[in-house]
Amino acid sequence: MSANSAESLRRLEVVLVKAGRTKIRYEAELLTDDGTRVTVRAPWAGEGVRDFGFVRFEPGDVFTEHYWRDRWYAVKEVRDADGTLKGWYCDITRPAVLNGAELVVEDLDLDLWVSADGKEVLRLDEDEFEESGLAERDPEAASAAMTALNDLERLAQPRGAGNGATSHNAPAADTPHWLPSS
Repeated sequence: MSANSAESLRRLEVVLVKAGRTKIRYEAELLTDDGTRVTVRAPWAGEGVRDFGFVRFEPGDVFTEHYWRDRWYAVKEVRDADGTLKGWYCDITRPAVLNGAELVVEDLDLDLWVSADGKEVLRLDEDEFEESGLAERDPEAASAAMTALNDLERLAQPRGAGNGATSHNAPAADTPHWLPSS
């Protein structure tokens, strides 16, 4: 376990940063921290309903979120209030940083959605990524972000993402077969 491990903590504050500003901050229950991957669970932290057309995030939804200290993405399992799996929302991010009880994650605009049945895998916000100027400001980070998106898309495609789990109270190990382990 790393010196920057959260195992002794029960609650963390997840801080999502975008373009140098805090986009959202919310409290989450720590499920596991193996020194590389931190897994937390939190209710939908947005205000009201967010309808993307392919999925709706709404009050009562529960997110089990996997963050890596050595990878350029975060994977968030989304379930409704009854525990029914909606799918996985994958954020392309810089590697997560744990500072005390704060888990800081920098969003790099690119996203991937994987439906619960694994039949729908959607690349999202590539236009926002292009407009962000990251490729000009930090070409290495832009390349790592695109590689992460491509890797996640490839992992999600072959067999589908559904794993048959139905409860958001399931242990953290209840993750899709395509979710990379630590």
